[in-house]
Amino acid sequence: MVDLDWKAKMVSSDISNKSSKLSIPTPFRLLNMSSPLSTSTSASSAYEYYLRLPELRMLWEAKEFPDWQNELVLKPALHALETTFRFISIVLSDPRPYSNRREWTRRLESLATSQIELIAMICEDENEDKTTAGTAPIVDLTSSNGVLARECSSTEVWKVHGETTVVNRTSESSLLPRLATWQKSEDVAEKILYSIECEMRRCPYTLGLGEPNLSGKPNLDYDAVCKPNELHAVKKSPYDHVDNHENATLYTVHQILEAWIQTAKQVLKRIVSRIDAGNFETAANDGYLTEKIWKLLSEIEDLHLLMDPDDFLRLKSQLMIKSVNETEAFCFRSKGLVEITKMSKELKHKVPFILGVEVDPKGGPRIQEAAMKLYAEKEEGNKVFLVQALQAIEGALKRFFYGYKQVLVVVMGSLEAKGNRVVTSSDSGDSLSQIFLEPTYFPSLDAAKTFLGEFWSRGQGASGLTRWMKK
Repeated sequence: MVDLDWKAKMVSSDISNKSSKLSIPTPFRLLNMSSPLSTSTSASSAYEYYLRLPELRMLWEAKEFPDWQNELVLKPALHALETTFRFISIVLSDPRPYSNRREWTRRLESLATSQIELIAMICEDENEDKTTAGTAPIVDLTSSNGVLARECSSTEVWKVHGETTVVNRTSESSLLPRLATWQKSEDVAEKILYSIECEMRRCPYTLGLGEPNLSGKPNLDYDAVCKPNELHAVKKSPYDHVDNHENATLYTVHQILEAWIQTAKQVLKRIVSRIDAGNFETAANDGYLTEKIWKLLSEIEDLHLLMDPDDFLRLKSQLMIKSVNETEAFCFRSKGLVEITKMSKELKHKVPFILGVEVDPKGGPRIQEAAMKLYAEKEEGNKVFLVQALQAIEGALKRFFYGYKQVLVVVMGSLEAKGNRVVTSSDSGDSLSQIFLEPTYFPSLDAAKTFLGEFWSRGQGASGLTRWMKK
């Protein structure tokens, strides 16, 4: 969040409102709407060097299980969760008497639970998509016939599921089992383990981090997929010598953030490919998953609010974090965030294909009318779910940037957050304001709902709508 410095001059919506019958006025004055979303190359390079992103990307993008299509989606998500375990250790080891350890603990418990929920959604997808079912690297715990492997030093627990004897294996490399044995973190770890047990109940396998696994499911081969030892090898920043405890906090928060941005990127690519293949139901599922990832990114950014103000501002000076000009937002130092923002916006171009119509070259309301029929006829539920999911992504994206701006002001002060320009102006021309105040990315869907509302509010109801659809 805060340690980003990018030149984001906002992406304007390329969609023309000519396709809607209704002209919806914009109550805000938007400045520089034609300026593109961009990043400062030097600032982005410094940001990536600080977080060791090139090394992390090598881990995220390494394809080690060729038959497992979910690998590149799930792996960075597991890395984010594992990094959260490390973050818990950092927070609970903080020697500063003025650290708000109680609230930090609550926030990190909540963050871990939110991530586990999304990981479960990703794993559930393997059950629904026949092309991915059964391809994940798992450890079938029922195959041992109750015999403990001598060469495996991981904790193993006997479980009985019906008449089947199950050996429950725990990851050897993850930090979570270790947190469960440390007095300071024991309660936090137990809560996370029970969250895994609850959230993974619909999945074909569980994570194998020491959760009870009462249903005796196969375990994901967590150590082979996540490789915790390799991940924790990049736990130190190149600026680890900076004498400021908030340095580890800032560094770790942004590693978690970037890991989920990587997952979002893969999910957005999958949405496009699934739409192109006509798999609207699974594309809709991915749409709602993307919405939740945007919300999770907001939750991660909010962690900056718990950092000590004096220590953080001193760290900001030590790391020489500052805006380049008055329209730059710190967050646009992340090339990944810029990319998933653009990818989320570009989903608007898929609407005509979803509705089965072509854009009217004369600017007619062809897409709008197709959307009205889709909503009213209720015969193609998967398409309705999908277009609703696309609009949900837009809403979550705009809320992220609105919330980010508020966090920036609270953590750094309004003047610095706005590049030494007062942030309270009603004519805010900064890139963040442009993003969350710009017109809808889906004007035809918006107009279709407006007209449907008019049908019902004017008492024309179903009969009037039926007559219109028969035209």
